[in-house]
Amino acid sequence: MPATDLPLLIDAALEAGKIATRYSGTTAQRWDKPGGAGPVTEADLAVNAMLEQKLPAARPGYGWLSEETEDSQARLTKDRVFIIDPIDGTRSFAEGSRTWAHSLAVTEGQEVTAAVIYLPRRDLLFAAAKGQGATLNGTAIRVSGIDDLNSAEVLAARPNMDASHWRNGTIPGFQRNYRPSLAYRMATVAQGRFDGMLTLRPSWEWDIAAGDLIIREAGGVCSDRLGGPLRFNNPHPRLNGVVAAGAALHSRITNMLEPESTGPWS
Repeated sequence: MPATDLPLLIDAALEAGKIATRYSGTTAQRWDKPGGAGPVTEADLAVNAMLEQKLPAARPGYGWLSEETEDSQARLTKDRVFIIDPIDGTRSFAEGSRTWAHSLAVTEGQEVTAAVIYLPRRDLLFAAAKGQGATLNGTAIRVSGIDDLNSAEVLAARPNMDASHWRNGTIPGFQRNYRPSLAYRMATVAQGRFDGMLTLRPSWEWDIAAGDLIIREAGGVCSDRLGGPLRFNNPHPRLNGVVAAGAALHSRITNMLEPESTGPWS
């Protein structure tokens, strides 16, 4: 049902933006999650509460996985599942930046079939449905065609460039850039604004589910750090990193990565 799920996700993302922008990030109440899991603000919780009421009510047979909801294994029995990050880039939000996003996805059989990444402060709405291409504010988007590593601009946090992550300690010569929201990083690759992105640390499904489909529908390749396809709605909802780019550049990056490393994470 990707064609019917996408309008629902778009409507929910726009409503989420209205809720989140009522808060000033620097004055919103903030807590630190236990175990070093990062911050959460009252805006995250308000958006999550709306989405958790709106989306399952519209699709009562779907499962639910959200960063801000206690996980339930009941989702593993569902054919279709919502995977939600109410605000991706909470630190950025709390600092008063504009670079944070709502990330909403639907999976079927562990594959994402509908997805939205919305940055209300930047008026950017990325969307995709399986087999229907990807758009930014309603206009079709496409990944970059650059295949030369030394000419590429790649989004990656600095720890990803530690030599221990790369075969023979050879760090690729691409130009490194960074954006604080992982969902936004993936969306900008789909847009062709950057040529690729990578994060080598174990990554939560809610951070990357929407971006996975948007990149693939924009003609790109999105995989884990070993080059394998991303599969969602796992019992432990964490994946082995993310590498995304056009097909040729993606292959060049993954071929240079060590399968395992003990280096610093992003």
